[in-house]
Amino acid sequence: MPTLIRLVIVLLFLAGLAYGGMIGLIAYVQPTPKEVTVRISTTDLLRASAPDSGPTTPLPSP
Repeated sequence: MPTLIRLVIVLLFLAGLAYGGMIGLIAYVQPTPKEVTVRISTTDLLRASAPDSGPTTPLPSP
């Protein structure tokens, strides 16, 4: 039983350290906004807009 209590205390201590680290990050780190540009090739755009030529399942008639 003392080993279980010791394990629980160690786990609570580690959880407290992690929680304190998160609080520290929130308090001291300010994110810097920046612009992100992603280039997409024309072939990828055309391929994405083309209808799917794979097998289709016919829908039942209403």
